[in-house]
Amino acid sequence: MRGPCRPPAPRPSPRLFLPAFAMATPSGLIRALHRGTLGQNMVVDRIFSGIQPTGTPHLGNYLGAIQNWVNLQEKCSSVLYSIMDMHSLTMPKEPAVLRQNILDTTAAILACGIDPKKCFLFRQSLVPEHAELAWILGCLTNVPRLLRLPQWKMKRASQNSEGTVGLLTYPVLQAADILLYKSTRVPVGEDQVLHLELAQDIAQHFNKKYGEFFPVPKAILSTTKKIKSLRDPSVKMSKSDPQKLATVSIADSPDEIVLKFRKAVTDFTSEVTYEPTARPGVSNLVSIHAAVTGLSIREVLHQATGLDTAHYKMVVAESVIQKFAPIRNEIKKLQEDKSHLIKVLEDGAEKAKELAAPIYQEIKRLVGFQ
Repeated sequence: MRGPCRPPAPRPSPRLFLPAFAMATPSGLIRALHRGTLGQNMVVDRIFSGIQPTGTPHLGNYLGAIQNWVNLQEKCSSVLYSIMDMHSLTMPKEPAVLRQNILDTTAAILACGIDPKKCFLFRQSLVPEHAELAWILGCLTNVPRLLRLPQWKMKRASQNSEGTVGLLTYPVLQAADILLYKSTRVPVGEDQVLHLELAQDIAQHFNKKYGEFFPVPKAILSTTKKIKSLRDPSVKMSKSDPQKLATVSIADSPDEIVLKFRKAVTDFTSEVTYEPTARPGVSNLVSIHAAVTGLSIREVLHQATGLDTAHYKMVVAESVIQKFAPIRNEIKKLQEDKSHLIKVLEDGAEKAKELAAPIYQEIKRLVGFQ
């Protein structure tokens, strides 16, 4: 059994705190870890993260988040990963497209190495406590704080509208996603740090009002450099980029990958160097090369000695092709079995509900619903 990723118990005798089912079997101990029932004074180290179902993830999603998810599931005994279908409604989508995107995202995550035996992988909307807790937490959150968040301003501008209530308040739903399971750590990218800070503040506000209940979650920041658009290295790689050559999907064919890297924007200097401010295009290629090979920036630059940028683009493309070839093949296999993908998410949701239910019951008691 993988060791729990938590601090030592505060009392010397575990029998004083372990519930009967946990002492009976190793599987009971694992359930206790997930439920957080190893003692009222012990905080279980629990990781929560989620991804919006936009279909098959791109290179930036994989290197910035999913690769880290795979590593974390090996290191911690209580890990939850969610397909955030409720969040996806903040950007207009056809229902049929959303349904397919949920399955494609699930297939890709599984193909990348996420193992439902080592974590809870589930669809957010299958656990209604997410939305219910979001309402409670929303009643503790002031509107000016939400209006100051940069994502509200950027996404509202991208939709060419005044914005919706869902778009404004989805950071509160994010806080509910995290706090519903008493999560202690959250893998986040740089652009989500402010949202995690909101979740931290909401947890502290709740604790001050109703008594100590939520652990204040901490960030796990990715060590991978932010992956930029291949056509405009001043912005991050995004699936919504209108330029088709800007974004590399992990399911792209070798020919598509080669074409996109060949057309990648660099500059008029042929030498390969890493200078993110002065040479963002070439530096982005170096970051991608280092991330997919597991090498350091210095090692990658050493390998590129004597290469001009045109030849180096093909070196990076080949590294990406080799990295994603087995993943691409596995995605195709998984997409052929929709019933399996649906079952994985439903099974994960049942486990998540089992974990969330007693926590939410206590929240309802604290706020006066019971």
